[in-house]
Amino acid sequence: MNPDKQIAKLRKTINDHNYRYYVLNNPIISDGEYDVLFRKLESLEKNNPEHINPNSPTQRVGSAPIAAFKTVKHNIPMLSLENAMGSIELIAFNKRLTKILDIKSIEYVAEPKLDGLGVELVYSNGSFVYGSTRGDGVIGEDITHNLKTIPSVPLKLRNKELSIPSTLEVRGEVFIPKKAFSILNKQQKINGKSPFANPRNAAAGSLRQLDPQITSQRPLSIIFYEAGLIEGKKFDDHLSFLNALRTWGFPTNPLVENVINSSGMINYHKKLEQKRNSLPYEIDGTVFKINNYELRKKIGTRSRSPRWAIAGKFKAQQITTTINNIEIQVGRTGALTPVAKLEPVFVGGVTVSNASLHNQDEIKRKDIRIGDTVLIERAGDVIPKIVKVIKEKRPKNSSPFFIPEFCPVCQEKTYKPENESIFRCGNISCSEQIKGRIEHFASKGAMNIDGLGGKIINQLVEKGILDSISSIFLLKKKDIIGLEKFGEKSAENLINAIEQSKTTTFSKFIYGLGIRSVGEHIAKLFEIEFACDINDFINTNIDRMEHINGVGPIVAKEVIAFWANKENKTIINQCLNSGVSIKKHNIINNDFFSGKIFVLTGSLQQINRKEAQEKIYTLGGKTTSSVSKNTDYIIAGSKAGSKLKKATELNIAILNETQFLELIN
Repeated sequence: MNPDKQIAKLRKTINDHNYRYYVLNNPIISDGEYDVLFRKLESLEKNNPEHINPNSPTQRVGSAPIAAFKTVKHNIPMLSLENAMGSIELIAFNKRLTKILDIKSIEYVAEPKLDGLGVELVYSNGSFVYGSTRGDGVIGEDITHNLKTIPSVPLKLRNKELSIPSTLEVRGEVFIPKKAFSILNKQQKINGKSPFANPRNAAAGSLRQLDPQITSQRPLSIIFYEAGLIEGKKFDDHLSFLNALRTWGFPTNPLVENVINSSGMINYHKKLEQKRNSLPYEIDGTVFKINNYELRKKIGTRSRSPRWAIAGKFKAQQITTTINNIEIQVGRTGALTPVAKLEPVFVGGVTVSNASLHNQDEIKRKDIRIGDTVLIERAGDVIPKIVKVIKEKRPKNSSPFFIPEFCPVCQEKTYKPENESIFRCGNISCSEQIKGRIEHFASKGAMNIDGLGGKIINQLVEKGILDSISSIFLLKKKDIIGLEKFGEKSAENLINAIEQSKTTTFSKFIYGLGIRSVGEHIAKLFEIEFACDINDFINTNIDRMEHINGVGPIVAKEVIAFWANKENKTIINQCLNSGVSIKKHNIINNDFFSGKIFVLTGSLQQINRKEAQEKIYTLGGKTTSSVSKNTDYIIAGSKAGSKLKKATELNIAILNETQFLELIN
């Protein structure tokens, strides 16, 4: 047999065994026999390189490390799900849908809600083309090179039993099974590396490796559950689509069931919650979707979630442990946060050793003391919190805990602002505040200085090299070389990243300053109001601030207080003198948009909401989230609800999506 035919036969045999192992869960050869076949194919391809094909099982790790992730726009947004926290909310969900559809019963597809990372894979004529993360639902990161390393991802679809669409976008959840995660963490410790916090973090970190060789060494699995864009084939319901996925070679969840109405949903949810700990992977709830695609269309979607699906969340998992100590953490705004240092305990798939106590009022309300035995839970399976103190087990001679009168870092006397429950350190030169401000300033939403994270900032502040955000721009390579994990190349990369960050936008710079109550959205409003003029913003007054639509009196007072501090003005000038350049927004004085206030409602099909807001800003307009007598125009997409109704009552002009696009173009 010539090499071409040998290679083709071996590829088919190996792909068939992959299908039996990952999809049917019914292997017919041992791992050793599989390895012999795989090595034989590798040898044949090495000796006959002209026959190497990108869809070959041997080519899963064929790409070199990349410099950075590219972005990918999803053809159909990857929406999040509405949550139901109990049976009552599942009943209400079903009741709402039956009323809208005017039918007595609805068939749902029920499935476990895996605790992993959502991804989308795109196939053209049966071949895997590219894949991406969910991202913000509209734009994700291209992780094709890493997805190819997952053995259960089909590189070429099977088409013997069912024809393949010309274009298939399929969505799935990447995860690490519990047993494989335990082995992975043991290996981390053997190699002198820190163990991963939980399987989800490990899976997410693996998919964001720039080198696919590293990803290939992680025990990643994937289960597929939903469709994106499909061209060249039509399905009437979701169960038919899932069956097709299995036929084409995609692993789907064997626990998928069809259930009827809320009674079926509740029974499935309870049954799965009882067996969650015995499953080989982490789940944090159940998912219910209308099976019939025509009914899905009638129900429609919101801007962030489909109306035809819901996630049933499991009750938080609880366990008892003891409080070994209570430490005070100082944030970038001077806030003192008490944190309980717990005897480490495994709950809900992760080891918990810390829990926030929030403030003195919370400590007093629950009477939390050092040495107490406490019941903790992971609320929503994410944030550990103390539910209650088991006072019967309290040690003798324990005493109440009080946040100290002096900052534990700089010994400045603490204070509690009026109408707040948080104690603060008023010393803006406090080293912990400096670290927090610098980390916030360098973050992705602000100056986006790649490589300047918490660990390197801690070292630079403690050595006295950094003492403010402006000192970032005075860093030299010699300051960094020799610090932990920093050599010649990594130091040079950080200096280059700092240099690149100097050209920024007004809103990113202002957000990075960390003014209390000023988030990314408020910073964008300031960008429009002050036309990217930093000096105009510095010299603003309370009246002007309070007249900015979307800015309340609390934000206005915080801004005025920030600029009243001469040191803040000095730091801004130091940044500008060090080469920071704020790009002027190309605001077009469009008569129709200039100074007008717009509200977007409903689902836009041809442009996402963020893009629409950016267009309005660029043309001199403003957007708000609520309708009032000051609103000039409503931009109404499909399924617009109460905002459209209120706009009609107030006689506000309404634009549909087509009219809006014609205006901005």
